[in-house]
Amino acid sequence: MRTVTVGLLGCGTVGQDVLNLIERRSGIFANLGVKIEVAGVLVRDAEKARSIPAGIPLTTDPSFLQECGVVIEAMGGIERPLALLRPSLRSGRAVITANKALLAECWEELRDYALDGKLYYEASVMAGTPVIGPMSTVLRASTFTRLQAVLNGTCLYILTQMEGGKSYEAALAEAQALGYAEDPPTLDVGGFDTAHKLTVLARFCADGNFKYSSVEVQGIEGVTLADVQAARARGERIKLVAELDRVNGEWRGRVSPQSLPDTHPLCNAGASRNAMVYEGEECGTLIFAGGGAGGMVTASAMVGDLLDWVIGFPGHVPLH
Repeated sequence: MRTVTVGLLGCGTVGQDVLNLIERRSGIFANLGVKIEVAGVLVRDAEKARSIPAGIPLTTDPSFLQECGVVIEAMGGIERPLALLRPSLRSGRAVITANKALLAECWEELRDYALDGKLYYEASVMAGTPVIGPMSTVLRASTFTRLQAVLNGTCLYILTQMEGGKSYEAALAEAQALGYAEDPPTLDVGGFDTAHKLTVLARFCADGNFKYSSVEVQGIEGVTLADVQAARARGERIKLVAELDRVNGEWRGRVSPQSLPDTHPLCNAGASRNAMVYEGEECGTLIFAGGGAGGMVTASAMVGDLLDWVIGFPGHVPLH
């Protein structure tokens, strides 16, 4: 039995569920001849109560990362995780992350590691709903033409509540009370989280160097209850849509509120879930829909990436 030493950055909802799922899937790892050993979990407060398997070391000291064959990043942010991940990446070790902001905004530094197959990030877009895997593998054989997607659960929740008669302000306050939106919620409602995710997707189907700064971003802050009700009266629904297509020979990425017919796949397949409509010349129109947030949903993709690494599959390689 081979022992694989794993380090985890962050132990919030996602990090805790990653640890629990690794234990839950220990039989699958054993069938592959592997035992997963968690060398350490980097946290801000090692004394805080957490729901994780017994015996896992929590620490504020990142020195344990030096002995880890794989590092799983679940802490969020940009500068701090990047600083912590650099030594592992530079030494050729694998990194698993769900951090779309890091991937979108620090691509110049991370791209070579992705090209080497050392970066695994299925969970960075639509969490446990697999879209990056297909886009980085089988869909490469088809000529990509366009995609549309709903990628932010907070905006989806707010707009759905507005369809039920709540004002934007009331729906946002409820989303914050339930923990769906941060305070301040600008990253979500401003469309920037969706733009991060669209940037990650674009690098698999349009341009391996697609820049986050090139995405046109408009959030939902200006959407009123009257707008939502007028759309419903027309048989339409307002969604925050990420869109990637070619305009005058150049790839255009855009995030904006759009009023879509009830029959549109983003309105029915993705009624209360994240969804993506992918169009290619040979493959036709494909629809992906499922959970795009949540601890165990995200953990399922991250532990799936760990399984891929154990088996020997490379990470998610962009166009090059």
